[in-house]
Amino acid sequence: MHTDTERCVRAVQSKDARFDGWFFTAVLTTRIYCRPSCPVVPPKPENMTFLPSAAACQQAGFRACKRCRPDTSPGSPQWNQRTDLVARAMRLIGDGVVDREGVPGLAGRLGYSARQVERQLLAELGAGPLALARAQRAQTARILVETTGLPMADIAFAAGFSSIRTFNDTVREVFALSPSELRTRAPRNGATAPGAITLRLPFRAPLNPDNLFGHLAATAVPGVEEWRDGAYRRTLRLPYGHGIVTLTPAPDHIGCRLLLTDQRDLTVAISRCRRMLDLDADPVAVDEQLRADPLLAPLVDKAPGRRVPRTVDEPEFAVRAVLGQQVSTAAARTHAARLVTAHGEPVDDPEGGLTHLFPSPESLAALDPEALALPRSRRTTLTTLVRELAEGTLVLGPESDWDEARARLMALPGFGPWTVEVIAMRALGDPDAFLPTDLGMRRAAQELGLPHTPAALTARAASWRPWRAYAVQYLWATDDHPINFLPA
Repeated sequence: MHTDTERCVRAVQSKDARFDGWFFTAVLTTRIYCRPSCPVVPPKPENMTFLPSAAACQQAGFRACKRCRPDTSPGSPQWNQRTDLVARAMRLIGDGVVDREGVPGLAGRLGYSARQVERQLLAELGAGPLALARAQRAQTARILVETTGLPMADIAFAAGFSSIRTFNDTVREVFALSPSELRTRAPRNGATAPGAITLRLPFRAPLNPDNLFGHLAATAVPGVEEWRDGAYRRTLRLPYGHGIVTLTPAPDHIGCRLLLTDQRDLTVAISRCRRMLDLDADPVAVDEQLRADPLLAPLVDKAPGRRVPRTVDEPEFAVRAVLGQQVSTAAARTHAARLVTAHGEPVDDPEGGLTHLFPSPESLAALDPEALALPRSRRTTLTTLVRELAEGTLVLGPESDWDEARARLMALPGFGPWTVEVIAMRALGDPDAFLPTDLGMRRAAQELGLPHTPAALTARAASWRPWRAYAVQYLWATDDHPINFLPA
């Protein structure tokens, strides 16, 4: 979008927050970059240039605005709508892969050479993977500086910087403030528990929290997830350790409180929570297209801004999807809770009732199938799935190509279209995943006057593309979902 100068100027002059994260406004006279909704008086159009990423702005010598804090904008919705190389690379960078594995590791996960990845990111985003990761490290450092009392040296390494000097230089360059000045300017939020990090997760309005948090709470696995005091809480398995997150819906943000065993996991934890809550979606674009169907329009108008509840752990969700085949939500939770108790890793939760991490594929690959209280065919499905995940034959993660992952899942025993599509929707994040065989979907479609056989409903839904996963959320909302007697 940043190449459409006229459209960008209109967005800046109208302070349209819908475009925050889509592009950034770099002001040539002040050498500052802003989000489109910056509250200051807009500069003259001839003094503006538009760049596709914060990293591109920083690389061009612009510093972040102190008023609108463009580095805290919602992420671009493009990366969760696409499955091409650039989108998958951006999802992996958000998951901290460059900091942990370097550019060669990023390229290896994508199946391309480092040079190809660099070239495509530069062409579309104006910055390569190192610059994009550096911008992310700067934002992580800012969060730690402003929300914790950690020493600056600890923050530097937790944010992913290789030295304290690099940390200091980057913070000064990006924010035009030293780390100590950032801490002095930050609002005081009172005392916090040792190791706790409290921050706000921004989103594009509107956001309807009912289906989002309602679904997560209704399907929560005891010990791993809980709904407590108006907040959704769960344990997180992270690259350097584990964590516990508390997510609280508010009118203009999602409150996020993190307890981490290793502060280096902050960036990854935030990225995964944002993906789980689908906070980088563009609800205006989604709802506008779905409203074009006259039978869907009343549902959209009644509760706009529905999101697709996703996951923080793709393999975990795949396992849970298999456990939920052809049983009720309560039964699926019971099966999952048994796995957690027998094979999950215990954790301490000083603020609630969480007890375990969900078991990893590696730990589940060694389980005795006869110990599973499941039909024999589903035991085979589950053990095959966890073996493929543990061996790396099946990869479910930010780097996954959605169509390739579907094909690999369909080749496994016991995987039908419903299970594959729900994994594509909830775990992989495909916004066009569709469940025409789902009983709740079919009942809702029939009540609305939509075709309700799978083939006819699929044909009608062609006009909803590429947002059919969001249409599923609107239809499920009419049937007191979640998930009653799921098909395979």
